[in-house]
Amino acid sequence: METIKSEHWYFTPSGDQRGYIESRSLKELWFHTGTACNLSCPFCLEGSKPGDNRLQLIKFDDAKPYIDEALSLGVEQFSFTGGEPFVAKDLIKILDYAANFKPCMVLTNGTAPVLQRLHQLQSLVDKPYPVKFRISIDYPIEKQHDAGRGQGSFTEALSCISKLIAMGFSVSVARQMTENENSEQVQNQYQDLFKEYDIPLDTPIIAFPDFHPPNESVQTPHITEHCMTEYHTSESRAAFMCHFSKMLIKSNNQLRIYACTLVDDDPDYDQGRDLKDSLDRKVMLKHHRCFSCFKYGASCSEG
Repeated sequence: METIKSEHWYFTPSGDQRGYIESRSLKELWFHTGTACNLSCPFCLEGSKPGDNRLQLIKFDDAKPYIDEALSLGVEQFSFTGGEPFVAKDLIKILDYAANFKPCMVLTNGTAPVLQRLHQLQSLVDKPYPVKFRISIDYPIEKQHDAGRGQGSFTEALSCISKLIAMGFSVSVARQMTENENSEQVQNQYQDLFKEYDIPLDTPIIAFPDFHPPNESVQTPHITEHCMTEYHTSESRAAFMCHFSKMLIKSNNQLRIYACTLVDDDPDYDQGRDLKDSLDRKVMLKHHRCFSCFKYGASCSEG
């Protein structure tokens, strides 16, 4: 059963019909492994930190039924985010099961929790479907990256990338966008960094805007239904994550389906417990992070 929505779910404060995305299929199922993390980054969109339990750690018995249901619905990929997914003890077991059926992707900070479990990942190299990783290198400058994530995290993450690639895994890099940046110059800086650490120059780099910490009040323009038809096409609307993906979270010992990986701090995006039921609902673009997708075409997905 879908939760009761707030008064501004369908309409903006000025009374305009709110813009929305229709979800009809499930190409990607995300698992939020929990908000616990070994780092305490002040910019974290999840507010993650050591021992945090705003969202609880996912266990294998939580994930398996949803993996099975997603397969029956035609899912094409399983993705995992946190917190730091490698803090979840059952992550390797979950990946070992899921990679029998579809490709998997794990978003990680590439520091101690991963490095300490590299030996456990070896068994995943030869699974029927690939397991790949996206590692956060916020900036191509060590001092700037470590200012947010802690001293030594820059070199740890780059070392982790090199080791995972040497093991046979595919790796991409997540970075932070800055206002009025010279994107070409930033790309060249990462290329120089890759050369220094013997990382393939064609390693994908995915840039993200500042999504702000959870429950933060951020003023953005309201996205109306007119906005979605005037500035977006049917093709660009289909590129919104909420058109083709869902996310499983665990909160208050209950498993829930949310419409997007970026909105787990707003109960309006709770779509119940059943994946199939969640596919026949409009997703209203009410959250301030929706404006990032509207403006930049930002997506956490990666084919």
